[in-house]
Amino acid sequence: MAFAITQTCCNDASCVSVCPVNCIHPAPGEPDFATTDMLYIDPQACIDCGACADACPVDAIFPVESLTEQLTPYADINAAYYAEREPAEADPGPNFHPWDAPVFDRVIPPDFAPLDVAVVGTGPAGMYAVEDLLLHTNCRVTLIDRLPMAGGLVRHGVAPDHQSIKKIGETFARLHEHPRLRLRLGVDVGSDVTVDELASRHDAVIYAVGASSARSLGIPGEELPGSLAATTVVAWYNGHPDVPANAVDLSSERVVVVGNGNVALDVARILTMDTDALADTTIAPAALAFLRSSKVREVVVLGRRGPEDAANTQPELLALAQRQDVDLVVDDHDPRVGEAIDAAASGDKAALLRGVRREAVDWSAPPPHGRPRIVLRFHSTPREVVGDTDVRGLRVTGPADDVEVAAGRVIRAVGYRGTPVDGLPFDERTGTIPHSGGRVDGRVGTYVVGWIKRGPSGGIGANRACAKETVGTLLDDAIAQRLPRRRERPRVVRRIARRLRR
Repeated sequence: MAFAITQTCCNDASCVSVCPVNCIHPAPGEPDFATTDMLYIDPQACIDCGACADACPVDAIFPVESLTEQLTPYADINAAYYAEREPAEADPGPNFHPWDAPVFDRVIPPDFAPLDVAVVGTGPAGMYAVEDLLLHTNCRVTLIDRLPMAGGLVRHGVAPDHQSIKKIGETFARLHEHPRLRLRLGVDVGSDVTVDELASRHDAVIYAVGASSARSLGIPGEELPGSLAATTVVAWYNGHPDVPANAVDLSSERVVVVGNGNVALDVARILTMDTDALADTTIAPAALAFLRSSKVREVVVLGRRGPEDAANTQPELLALAQRQDVDLVVDDHDPRVGEAIDAAASGDKAALLRGVRREAVDWSAPPPHGRPRIVLRFHSTPREVVGDTDVRGLRVTGPADDVEVAAGRVIRAVGYRGTPVDGLPFDERTGTIPHSGGRVDGRVGTYVVGWIKRGPSGGIGANRACAKETVGTLLDDAIAQRLPRRRERPRVVRRIARRLRR
């Protein structure tokens, strides 16, 4: 019986490298890699060896016969990926990986002196770079984070009820004990130590500082009290030290979330979830206490386009549709919504909404009493956050109507954006640090990885290939002797070292 990959797939392809029959796709190097919602196991080629399940860092792979009722649809989702694809070229034997001549893409001369590399940021991007440096080179690594705890996006960006995804943090944490790594927490590059000072202390510096700010809607009223970013909400329920316990007011019966990506679904799910179930997760205790007294009865998830183009992934939407503790409703204000759902093929994302109740919602009325509910409204563009001293609602327009959705809170979940690092170049248009192959423009010996390098796209696993490229560029520069010489005076170097030891 075949195995199947399920909802919590992180896309880092650890499973691909251990599969003896090459039945997991899209694999690194294939056109679809890092663009699909998840990886998929071919049920016809799988030999049921279980190597992929052992290698999976987030416990996302299970035998098909042992899938729970909630995960059963993933057997069909995995199979559907291969249903309309051309079969692999005929092979008289099993579809084993070809045993070609070995390729070493981390070739360093044996007498090459170890490099001292600083990595700024302990999230997935930084940790994949650290892993590559420690396991494939003789580099010494100083790992730095401005927060007093490590983890980055895994710790403070993944929803607390996604505990399997958070398990990848355990994989990263084992590297903290590596003999060639020094972990320096609570060090803020920019205030505790400057970019130039850090560069003077190390042969190379890799910045993995992510994209921590939120994109704005650019509409009137967006700055009203009661209008906030999803980044704040996510940080709040994950206990981020920068966000106070009372940062999210839950005194409104209806909340509108602008955007329908995975973060929007996370926020909607947490705000309507049974608090007894949340108590068994990693949610911040203060946030859980606020949720226990929450007055929120309805969360509206607003999308500019139709259900066929929703930004969320298929696994996240499927999990939402399967919830038994909340009513899921599709606002039937535009006939194209129902038409798109009814016409969707069985493997399409919109088809997951086929059994969901449709309703023409009266947005001037308060939410109905009973179980909490989540309303999906498509083909709606936000035009104005309405209110005088506080949010009263959100005016939205679409081809079929122009309405004001009465709500006391508006949460924008329309994407993340990088912020400048003092001393490094920054592209205001893309919110990234300009680079070439990870090498920062105009800064020899300085590199970037992750969202600050490529923009806020791709999940946790996409950072593995991103880090590999950056580390490869760094090593090329080292071997070609393009890294700068350390020229800082010893007294200044000692002062910087004391800061990093704190």
